Amino acid sequence: MNSNVESRDGTPSEVPALRRVAVLGTGKMGSAIATRLDAAGFEVVLWNRTRSRAEALRLGTVAETPAAAARDADIIISSLTGPEAVLAAYVGPDGALAAGTGKRFVEMSTAGTVLVSDLAARVSAGGGILIDAPILGAPPVVRAGEAAILAGGANDDVAAAGPVLSALGTVRHVGPLGSAARLKLVANSMLADVVLAAAELQVAGEVAGLDPDEVFWVLQRFVPALEARRSGYLDGRHSPPMFALRDLRKDLGFALALFGTSSSSTPLTRSSSELVAAAAATTPDDDISAVIRPYRRVTRSRRREAGAPAHGAAVGP
Repeated sequence: MNSNVESRDGTPSEVPALRRVAVLGTGKMGSAIATRLDAAGFEVVLWNRTRSRAEALRLGTVAETPAAAARDADIIISSLTGPEAVLAAYVGPDGALAAGTGKRFVEMSTAGTVLVSDLAARVSAGGGILIDAPILGAPPVVRAGEAAILAGGANDDVAAAGPVLSALGTVRHVGPLGSAARLKLVANSMLADVVLAAAELQVAGEVAGLDPDEVFWVLQRFVPALEARRSGYLDGRHSPPMFALRDLRKDLGFALALFGTSSSSTPLTRSSSELVAAAAATTPDDDISAVIRPYRRVTRSRRREAGAPAHGAAVGP
């Protein structure tokens, strides 16, 4: 059955039905993508560098190589940790590009804009089609089909991937190929700025004598997404992570490199990057809510020096 997907210029585009989807990478996000697509009725075939992690999902089939996963797939999705991992999954005799010409690839990693340009040239040389489609939303949001997917590429190419991407949430076509990767870096920079501002003001409000729950209630009124990190800000529970500090540190590196090439002035985001890097240096695998720890340590240290009782001592580290 064919599906009608609205293109960026508003005209409907008829695209062939997609049935079999290869998912390269079954980390937190890749696992969420595969789980959601399986629940939506797609036939999924998985590949992961550590095969046991793909097998642990107990859905679809698990391929030995990216090429084997892509060979009979109607569309191939990659969700991996960085540019090196993405290229390793695509190139070489066992890479996804060896699966044949004319394949459709959707790169959903947050791996920087240079990677998209490099990968696009390789996919095109192999006769394939690439769109970039990073996700806004934590894995639980993806599994619920409520994420936001930023899509970059030609109208017809984005429309062709629409039936699969729309199973994950709302698809927004943001421009030509590479646009989505750039916009995702803007989004994650905003995330860094927000979580740090919230950490700073949460602790500042508590030190001013306010009830921690009331401070957090005000903050999440402005930024509702903070609610998902309540236990981190109020109770000091930063594990298991929804989004690890090491991953945000990586993304901010890509973002600042991008902003630097356009001579943008981004002092706030540069400061956020430094603070995230400092937090990631000690607890890289903790959730990004752990950026609150240095604020709490400084406050407690100053109170001890002043001989004052630590307000909110029951709050976690």
